[in-house]
Amino acid sequence: MEESDVSALSEIAFDTNIWRYFVSNAGSDAGIRQYINGMVANRSRGVMIPFTIVEAGTGRVAGSSAFGNISEADQRVEIGWSWLGTAFQGTGVNTNAKYLMLRYAFEVLACERVEFKTDVLNLRARGALSKIGAVEEGVLRSHTLMHDGRRRDTIYYGVLRSEWETVSGRLLTLGAQAAGWEYELEQL
Repeated sequence: MEESDVSALSEIAFDTNIWRYFVSNAGSDAGIRQYINGMVANRSRGVMIPFTIVEAGTGRVAGSSAFGNISEADQRVEIGWSWLGTAFQGTGVNTNAKYLMLRYAFEVLACERVEFKTDVLNLRARGALSKIGAVEEGVLRSHTLMHDGRRRDTIYYGVLRSEWETVSGRLLTLGAQAAGWEYELEQL
């Protein structure tokens, strides 16, 4: 991610509802700059691989996601830090992004496990993860301090290599039902 990404992400990041379940709030000029700088720093340290989600047909930036908590020794990665501009929510873009990232994790990185975590209160994210076949694995109580001072209970989900074929099929079916698969991930 470069400094030049600030303007494109700023165009879609300033809806406060996007950041309701996030640890940080990037819904302001200062917030989005801090978010991007943090992602770039984490990529430079080799602890995260951030992506931007771009609408292929128009080149419009739709949001962001990342690989993090990377453990090569354990053949494990987390997909998270995902958000979409309001106009892209419910359009199938998240389904496509998750498919591309999961496919890369299992078929290129040769992961045995992909993890997801979210706020236990984030019913939309939980429903989406269950819908694709990610398995709910447990809740870590009072796990994370949120930007508004609330202590978040974090719920973990996982997909194992042995489950990838089924999850892949679900994602492809959901994607075919969506508005189209006209989105691609570009590394930030």
